[in-house]
Amino acid sequence: IIQKSDQWIRDILPDDLKGAVVELKAYFDESFGSFGRVDYGTGHEINFLAFCCCLYKIGYFSTDDYVANVFFLFREYLNLMRKIQIWYKLEPAGSHGVWGLDDYQFLPFIFGSAQFLSNPVISPDQFVQPDIVAKYHEDYMFLECIKFINEVKTGPFAEHSNQLWGISGVPTWTKVNGGLIKMYKAEVLAKFPVVQHFVFGSLLSLDST
Repeated sequence: IIQKSDQWIRDILPDDLKGAVVELKAYFDESFGSFGRVDYGTGHEINFLAFCCCLYKIGYFSTDDYVANVFFLFREYLNLMRKIQIWYKLEPAGSHGVWGLDDYQFLPFIFGSAQFLSNPVISPDQFVQPDIVAKYHEDYMFLECIKFINEVKTGPFAEHSNQLWGISGVPTWTKVNGGLIKMYKAEVLAKFPVVQHFVFGSLLSLDST
């Protein structure tokens, strides 16, 4: 990936945007886990988000692409990473075990809960029900996450995914989504082990101004 990513990115960009390749490559290369540690976690996931954000900042994407990028581009990335996690038995980087949402991902729970805000076909207390997951997982990112967890973990859901079990008791998706965003800020964005490896440049600057 690292050897070919430079050319892959150049191939999708028009000539007037190719100057952004250096920064885009830095985020893209870090999106697929550590080849040295053979692990993957939210620190790698956020690099793919940064890669997408930079494509917005340079004008490659527009606001009209928001939904498609979440439910097509990010979903394809998510499916690829699930295959890689299983095939290479990647260690979860920075996992909180049963007290985390998932050993590897966080963002699909934010995106997935947001999907239910405008189309609450199920209530939060239903996402732990196997029949609901089986029926709707292809249509809803949050349920797709639950399905994958159930496939790779054994035992009662309340035991192997205690944090999610607790979230199922939240009355509305609005509160679920708001709570997950706060958790993401505290558990990912504010954690030094995550941000110490993050690259800042001209597109995503460390300058708060």
